Amino acid sequence: MCGIVGYIGNQDASDILLKGLSNLEYRGYDSAGIALLNAEGVHIFKEKGRIAALRNIVDPNVRATMGIGHTRWATHGEPNRRNAHPHQSASGRFAIVHNGVIENFASLRDQYLSGVPLRSDTDTEIVVQLIECFVTGGMGVEAALRKTLKLVEGSYAIALLDRENPEMIYVGKNKSPLLIGVGDGFHVVASDATAMIQQTKQYVELMDEEIVLLTRDSYVIKDLDGKVKRRKPYTVSFDARDTEKGAYPHYMLKEIDEQPAVLRRLLQKYEDETGHLSVDSAITRAIQNADRLYIVACGTSYHAGLVGKQLIEQIAQIPTEVHISSEFSYNTPLLSKKPLFIFISQSGETADSRTVLVKVKKMGYPTLTLTNVEGSTLYREADYKMLLYAGPEIAVASTKAYTAQIAVLSFIAIAAAESKGIALDFEPIHELSFVAQAMERMIDQKAQLKEIARNYLSVTRNAFYIGRGIDYYVCMEAALKLKEVSYIQAEGFAGGELKHGTIALIEDGTPVLAFTTQPNVNNSIRSNVQEVSTRGAYTCIISMEGVTDKPDDQIVLPKVHRFFTPLVCAIPLQLIAYYAALQNECDVDKPRNLAKSVTVE
Repeated sequence: MCGIVGYIGNQDASDILLKGLSNLEYRGYDSAGIALLNAEGVHIFKEKGRIAALRNIVDPNVRATMGIGHTRWATHGEPNRRNAHPHQSASGRFAIVHNGVIENFASLRDQYLSGVPLRSDTDTEIVVQLIECFVTGGMGVEAALRKTLKLVEGSYAIALLDRENPEMIYVGKNKSPLLIGVGDGFHVVASDATAMIQQTKQYVELMDEEIVLLTRDSYVIKDLDGKVKRRKPYTVSFDARDTEKGAYPHYMLKEIDEQPAVLRRLLQKYEDETGHLSVDSAITRAIQNADRLYIVACGTSYHAGLVGKQLIEQIAQIPTEVHISSEFSYNTPLLSKKPLFIFISQSGETADSRTVLVKVKKMGYPTLTLTNVEGSTLYREADYKMLLYAGPEIAVASTKAYTAQIAVLSFIAIAAAESKGIALDFEPIHELSFVAQAMERMIDQKAQLKEIARNYLSVTRNAFYIGRGIDYYVCMEAALKLKEVSYIQAEGFAGGELKHGTIALIEDGTPVLAFTTQPNVNNSIRSNVQEVSTRGAYTCIISMEGVTDKPDDQIVLPKVHRFFTPLVCAIPLQLIAYYAALQNECDVDKPRNLAKSVTVE
């Protein structure tokens, strides 16, 4: 959810922190703030709204070479300046920024802070007040920090300044992501590497229930008992240019356009020296040893998982289930005897998915993570992992990570089939290369897709997508994307379900967009289109070459193998949502109430 940055070095901290927060704004944008520490003390600047609003109030005359910053996605307390981070202790000595949720903040407040005046409605303030309480009682700062973090229940990533020690930033982490960046004569703190990529490409990952004592020249990692942990930095695989929009008006449009290149990069990464797709043999053995696969994910990743289920079952003939992470956590189904769990997460930090990962690992089951972020929590804690290689995805609504997830799931299906001796009726790399070309052809049809959005979605408050088979799963993602960025109420339905209730919602002018890419259900979905059309629906058909002989279909996709049609369908569904959002004057990259990485349950 929220984003944290920190800097200690020799340069002006203010500009570095503000740039870092701008890079993290996709993680939270209800409010933002920074705390700067210099010889004169702690200087707090915070404001409701976006980073631009914060930048306008930061005093350029305050010079400091260390500080912390935060961009907020509100959980406790409404989004306003009072509840914005950083928060200070009662005396003003300590300043803190925090991501996560302190579940027992009320009991801690009542037990330890009954006489302390609180200035916000947040759970975060309890942490900084507790630290000062213990320091006032005679503890050192590090000991007070460790005691406080032992007392709190829930998730946290924190950075703490002490007015009495202008040579150190204190850092702590549990369940919420946090990294230390290493430079020459400086160190940074970041929720993810994109925040501080302009400063360094060297990062140290932190584990749960660890603290860090951070100076300009050193970092010391300890557990909550004070035992020192040694860990070397790793190098991130992208650079600052990957996080910039360039000539694009929005990150979402840039990331839609990058999808053919992402698919080609994936083919290169997973192609072996013989020219065949290759998955780690340990992963294929784990799949062979499983009697059922369980895909666990949220949101767009869940929709990618539904497509993956179809691919794995049809290509590799392995029974596969798909579960929403938050439901699985508290309503675990009856499991098979030898399951393998596959977790899908763009960020690798999705809290609901991690809860399931921890649960099934305790049960002794093997786990595989598909993620875009090397070194993330889900990547690190799973038994096996596969990277998406999509590059940084900045827009809140996922686009290129979604297609990368489907592609990697298809790699798993193909590798599993080959390991079982199942003959394929297609050559994977050849067919997927055609898919990349087909995606490019659809990207070139932006003007036509913009017109579709204008004709069908410019004056409506609701819309429906319908499809059958694998197209139904595409419709679910199409509806989510439209809801996310344009705020149009949209639902994706299986075409055959219309008569079982949904058709009651159809009235004159209701937009209904239908996907039809599968020959075996083409006539059926067209019949469904006719049903809603006769009841006044305004219908749009998105079909595929070779499936249609209807010259009046509004969009015709280039023909690809039936297993890979969702990859091509992704382009029109994303662009239609994008242009609908522009028509409604929505903030395309930062939709209201949403955050990119959901790091709290």
